[in-house]
Amino acid sequence: MVGSAIVRQLEPCADVELVTRNRDELDLLCQAEVRGFFENENIDQVYLAAAKVGGIHANNAYPAEFIYENLMIEANIIHQSYVAGVEKLLFLGSSCIYPKMAVQPMQESELLQGTLEPTNEPYAIAKITGIKLCESYNRQYGVDYRSVMPTNLYGENDNFHPENSHVIPALMRRFHLAKVKDDPVVTAWGSGTPMREFLHVNDMAQAAVFVMNLDNAVYQRHTKPMLSHINVGTGIDCTIKDLVETMARVVGYKGKIEFDASKPDGTPRKLLDVSRLSDLGWQASISLEAGLAATYDWFLENQNNFRT
Repeated sequence: MVGSAIVRQLEPCADVELVTRNRDELDLLCQAEVRGFFENENIDQVYLAAAKVGGIHANNAYPAEFIYENLMIEANIIHQSYVAGVEKLLFLGSSCIYPKMAVQPMQESELLQGTLEPTNEPYAIAKITGIKLCESYNRQYGVDYRSVMPTNLYGENDNFHPENSHVIPALMRRFHLAKVKDDPVVTAWGSGTPMREFLHVNDMAQAAVFVMNLDNAVYQRHTKPMLSHINVGTGIDCTIKDLVETMARVVGYKGKIEFDASKPDGTPRKLLDVSRLSDLGWQASISLEAGLAATYDWFLENQNNFRT
């Protein structure tokens, strides 16, 4: 989802030649394959958007896969980028790097200040490691490897798997099927009270290119060598209940909505402090309802292609 959005953002740029690989063409878990890729291509900049991702169920069910695969992906790409002489790299992390009970809204300085949310701790540990890899290579080798931490993302090319998807695609698929089948009730996980922030992937891609292209002196003035990541979000959150009701409205579902409080809620609130990025000159522009409507249009056009 994120990689394809970054490609769409960069394609119109006349001075950019894109070099991409899909998972069938390059195994990012294999150090030899990643080394061969960088040896054979003349790469100037790397956007590291590849990751194994999923919602609460997937993180709970496959913790070993989440920590192993994400550690291998980022270690292979960051190290081989350095070996190949790549001077600029942008690593994409996640807001789950912050402690479960972090001060809200979460500033970048909240990193490593408390215990992580248990349901996604392995994934969060891997993403924290990615930040520290970038910072360590910057400090030792003088390269310019940056990190951005997006809030919860959604949009075109999202994962709509019925069990392993994040909250927005999971809800969208569930409400759509309920509308088609005329189901009288849709059940949503959890109590509905947790607060979440959501960012459309097109906004995320724009922010990624913006941060990558910042003058290094400007970037360093707003960051620290060992606290170098930048939050990316809208600065606005809503309850899961509000999200569910908005989703029902966008999809056109008219039935009853119930919440299953026996299912995990996850972190009580996750709102990013985006003042660092705002001070640098970037703000999100796509509202949640408008983004959901655009995503649902894409869903309707592509639903026959989804993996199940």
